[in-house]
Amino acid sequence: MAGHHIRLLWRYDPILYAPAKYRKACAYQAFVPEPLADLNLALDGATAGVVSDAEGAIRELNSHPPGALAPLARLLLRTESVSSSRIEGMALGARALARAESRAEAGMRVGPTAREVLANVDAMQAAMDAATGDCPFTAADITDIHRRVMAHAPSRHIAGVVRTVQNWIGGNDYNPCGADFVPPPPEHVPPLLQDLVDAVNRDDLPPLVQAALVHAQFETIHPFEDGNGRTGRALVQVVLRRRGVAPGYVPPVSVILAADRHAYIAGLGQFRCGEAVRWIAEFAAATARAATLAARCLDAVRDLQTEWQCLLAAAANPRADAAAWAVIEVLPALPVVSTASAISATGRAKSAVHAAVRQLVESGVLLPLSTSRRNRLWEASGLLDLVEGLEAGRAPSGSTLFKPAS
Repeated sequence: MAGHHIRLLWRYDPILYAPAKYRKACAYQAFVPEPLADLNLALDGATAGVVSDAEGAIRELNSHPPGALAPLARLLLRTESVSSSRIEGMALGARALARAESRAEAGMRVGPTAREVLANVDAMQAAMDAATGDCPFTAADITDIHRRVMAHAPSRHIAGVVRTVQNWIGGNDYNPCGADFVPPPPEHVPPLLQDLVDAVNRDDLPPLVQAALVHAQFETIHPFEDGNGRTGRALVQVVLRRRGVAPGYVPPVSVILAADRHAYIAGLGQFRCGEAVRWIAEFAAATARAATLAARCLDAVRDLQTEWQCLLAAAANPRADAAAWAVIEVLPALPVVSTASAISATGRAKSAVHAAVRQLVESGVLLPLSTSRRNRLWEASGLLDLVEGLEAGRAPSGSTLFKPAS
């Protein structure tokens, strides 16, 4: 990919405050990328091999026996969303987020950072839902993802609104002069966004190549005033889901990108400098690592569920249709669980879930997080250790059962 720069003049708006040194007019260069929808790109043999390896790793991940697919799929989608938020500086520990998620589901108050990260999980789920149908992907789908991403952000007034002003990355807060990167002027954004949508709807490129190009082009356009990174990384998963490569489980590529944020940003810079093939190779390598790590994690979670079942059978041995077995099936999506979330996830009666929680606590599967009789929360033994390892890019190993942190 390539593009061209437009030399523009920034004039100070006296309505907006700026220190004296930023009030002078200054020149800057805005970058306008070439259209993507009709791009023909030839890959060298080495890059084609990395792309093939990555797509194979994603397919291998999705070939795992479905089992209780929804909870396991939710676990990976949640990890992708959390890591994508971490790239933007919204770091929240796995345990803190899991508790906040359970509190939010029970109608309790949670902190602003947790609300914003949870909004990104919701946005990712909505993106996957939009990608599953047969309808063409549209600009409205992109703005809907962004609206959900920004639903609880301090700048929520811009949620789902394509920018009509110039934005920039780096430099100072008052003008784009000296910025690290200046995206296209606002009048170029609508046609570029439509071209991007057309690129999402292509089916003639290798899926991973398409995902890498769509993501980099979106970040280059930067069509919103804020929230572009999280929205653009959601588009990676949209492409992979639409192309049928990741029908069940998303490869949490943001885990790998977050581990080396500087390399990730440098890769986007390479794309803008016309080195699209180099960017594709690096993105494919990150995706292959993410998919392989995710597959290891799914295996470990299944082993953990088997451990839970053995503990429950040894301690209580409930009937085959007891609610406790159903709670174990949904626990991968609920690292911290309340009775309300367990009722919602299993569809079982309140009395049956209360009995199930008591049995699971007695067998050591659920670990109480408080002694209060109201709004009680329990942690699924061992699960958050796996989640923390996955979010940190570590492959699981050894026994997963643990005593919870205080």
